[in-house]
This record gives sequence, structure tokens and C-alpha cells, in this order.
Amino acid sequence: MARRGYDYATPVRRILVALLVLALLVLLVFWRIDSPRAERMRAAFVDRFVPSFDWVMAPVTRISRMVTGFQSYARLYEQNQDLRRELQKMSAWKEAAVQLEQENAKLLAQNNVRIDPALTSVSGVVMTDSGTAFRQSVLLNVGARDGILDGWATMDGLGLVGRISGVGQSTSRVMLLTDPSSRLPVTIQPSGQHALLTGDNSALPVLDFLESPEDVRPGDRVISSGDGGLFPPGLLVGQAVLASDGRMRVRLAADYGRLEFLRVLRSHAAEDLSDTGALIPPPRPGFIGPPMPQPAGPSSIPPATTAEGPPQPDAASRAAAAASAPAPAVPPAPQSPREADSND
Repeated sequence: MARRGYDYATPVRRILVALLVLALLVLLVFWRIDSPRAERMRAAFVDRFVPSFDWVMAPVTRISRMVTGFQSYARLYEQNQDLRRELQKMSAWKEAAVQLEQENAKLLAQNNVRIDPALTSVSGVVMTDSGTAFRQSVLLNVGARDGILDGWATMDGLGLVGRISGVGQSTSRVMLLTDPSSRLPVTIQPSGQHALLTGDNSALPVLDFLESPEDVRPGDRVISSGDGGLFPPGLLVGQAVLASDGRMRVRLAADYGRLEFLRVLRSHAAEDLSDTGALIPPPRPGFIGPPMPQPAGPSSIPPATTAEGPPQPDAASRAAAAASAPAPAVPPAPQSPREADSND
């Protein structure tokens, strides 16, 4: 077995480490000396050796810059996330502000609708929409507790929407003009034609029973006529249009796609006439129908009556009264002077 040689590396390594430690200690002591000569020597040492070590410090500088950049990227990412969260909150606030603006605009539009000053109104919010193939209606959050009555007209900010067709304690149902059961007497301006607006479950109700269809033009204004006393007169309904089927229809002024607020008009029933005067005399109580035939004869003919005074006698009664009346006394005629002299 071969013998191993002497290990010279270990003593040399120990000597080098010891010299390095000694040099570092001398440098530390020298760097701590506070004297002008030592300060000049330190400045000369730095000027001589430090600039030549830039290539050694370049990787360290780059690594430190990369660490600083990663830290800045982390801060930017956190700021980006914060901004995203704030943007989501602002988007929610913006949507709320837009909805409030739209609601405010619709309420202002309702206030700007010109109606009869004698009509008052109650505003309600549309809760649900029950539009089906057989029924077109919406539900309002006002009812009997708010004084709502069945049959009252409802409007949005533009025109007539429908009428109240059912009243609960806190809700009421509005039958739209597009409902197949809806019938509305209307007047077409400027021709003044009267017609009946009939719903057929479409967006354009039909104008039926036109008096003179040739006088109606597309674009004519359609308003409620008030016939029948169901709706107040003069409420805007829409404009007349000629449909593809050749029938005259109405493009409704109300925005049926965005029914959020409705205005219920408090319409009052027409007052009954207590004093008819001479226009239409009230019927006599008793027998209803044509008068029974009377036998012929002077005594059976009733005396004629007039609206100005008591019953007047007929011609035969007046002739009999004149024959039975005594003749009036005739005064003597005056005598002339000659007759008076002859008598003397």
C-alpha cells in the first residue's frame, strides 16, 4: 500500500487566512484613526482603488435595482387593485345616480304634463307587469288607502296609459290601452273626428268606427273625447298612423317600455241635473208608454195646454160662451144742431 505524501495545502491555507485576517484588522484600525494624515491616506486609497472596482459592483448595483423595481411593481399592483375596487364602487354609485336622474326626470315630466286644473292626481310606482297574450296590465303601489277608485285614468310623463281596473287596500291594477278589453272614445285633431280606440294586444291599438276615415291623416293628434264620462276629455293618447294592414292605428304617446311611475287622475263623475227647466220636461209618474185612445166627441177632447200658462178652452167652448153672454149696451149717437132745433 502506497504511502500518502505530505499535505502542504493545509498549512498554506492557514497562513493565508491568518494574513487576510491580520490585514483586515490593520485596515480597520487604520480606518478608525482620527488624524489629518490618516484621513489623507484614506482619501488617496479610495481614489486609487475604488474606481477600479466598478466592474465588481456592477452586478450588485443591477441586482439592487431589480429588487427596487420588483418592490415598486408590488406597490403598483397594490395601488391598481385599490383603484379597481374604488372604480367598482364608483360604478355602483354612478348607476345609482343615473337611476335617480332618470326617476327625477320622469317625475319632472309628470309634473310638466298640462291637464285640467280641476283634476288632481296621485303618483304611484309600478311594481309588476303582467303582460300576457290575454291581458295587458300593471300593478301600482297605491290603493284604497290612498283614495284610489275603480275607473280612474292613469298617465305617465307623456300621455294616457290606461285606467284603474281593480283596487285593493294598498295596491291597484291598471288595465293598459293595449289590453284586448280596453275601449276608449277618442277625438282626432284637427279634423274633429270621433272614433273608438280598441286594444288588440299590440303596440298600436286600432281606431274603429271612424265617421270619415278619409279626413284622418297619419300624424294627427289623438286625445280622449270624454264621451261616456269614463275618462276626462283632452288627455293626450298619441298620433294616428297607417298600419301595414291598411287600418288606421294609434302610436301611443306613453312609453310602455319604461313604465316606472304612473299618475292616477282623480276624475269626478258628472253631476246630475236637478233643475231641467224647459229643456227636457221630467216624465209624469204613472203609466209609461203612448197615451190610450179617447172616444170622439166635443166633451172627450181635453183642453189644450201650453208651457206658458193654464189650460186654454177650445173653439167650441169659446163660441158657446160668447152666445150665452149678454149683449153690451150701445150708447146713443150724438145729435146734430139741426135735429136739436127741429125737436124744439
